[in-house]
Amino acid sequence: MRVTPLDFEKPIVELEHKLEDIKKHLQGQDLDVAPEVRKIAEKIEATRREIYENLTAWQRVQIARHIQRPFFLDYVNLAFTDFVELHGDRLFGDDASMPAGLATIDGIKCVVIGQQKGRDVKENLLRNFGSPHPEGYRKALRLMRMAEKFRLPVVTLIDTPGAYPGVGAEERHIAEAIAVNLREMMILRTPVVSVVIGEGGSGGALGIGVSDRVLMLENAYYSVISPEGCAAILWKHRKHAPEAAEALKLNARELVELGVIDGVIPEPLGGAHHNHQAAADLLKKAVVDSLRELSKVPTDKLLEQRYDKFRHMGVIAEEA
Repeated sequence: MRVTPLDFEKPIVELEHKLEDIKKHLQGQDLDVAPEVRKIAEKIEATRREIYENLTAWQRVQIARHIQRPFFLDYVNLAFTDFVELHGDRLFGDDASMPAGLATIDGIKCVVIGQQKGRDVKENLLRNFGSPHPEGYRKALRLMRMAEKFRLPVVTLIDTPGAYPGVGAEERHIAEAIAVNLREMMILRTPVVSVVIGEGGSGGALGIGVSDRVLMLENAYYSVISPEGCAAILWKHRKHAPEAAEALKLNARELVELGVIDGVIPEPLGGAHHNHQAAADLLKKAVVDSLRELSKVPTDKLLEQRYDKFRHMGVIAEEA
């Protein structure tokens, strides 16, 4: 799969093209070009490491949004088995932007829920660009309650720019649907593991993210507002999105330090879009390790720890 490069990846692409041109030009000629080829290959590797080990917050946001990055159903196909999708919220209808169902991961039966984007216009219209409607959150809660009833753990994969803000969603009470999920997930009597696999936008992400373990892929982001939205409010122009991304502290490493998430899942060099299977293997290991650890904790203790985790987030200042 040929990956579409981002702007900051162009130096790598230029070197790769140069290497291809040398190989093509000298093909069939009886010349020893191995030293030259090796030299360029080493430079490509060095450039790649220099770029990806020093990414800015905005560059990670760009990677999180990459159209070729693996989405929810990609991870389901690569990391889970026996997936059976379940539909509908039993109140209004089904939401294709929030697929969910029964699955198995490394022998552990579970309920898996996630947000799904599209890679072309037709699929994005079907998936509503990964922005769920109220019925998506109500379907997710229906399946969580089913998981609780049958003593199955819940795995949620978060990838949304935010819940859908349209008129129809407001008419069907999108804020209430998310608020109920926050409340009910806090007291759900079964282990819950969430992974931010791409974009983690505001309440749309949190609506399936109140969990015992909240993990993030290395190049995902998790924030109360998008960098562009923040820039429009504070700087009055979206061009300041890179500065906003730095100020929001929305990257995985920063959020671990702040205590907002519990761990970071590494990605293949260059991002998950460069190697879907390797990214899925890393996600699978992290999820399975978390599920096995949580399965040893008594339910009442699990709920107590979950409550305390979220209560201790942030800083409270009281004036005398």
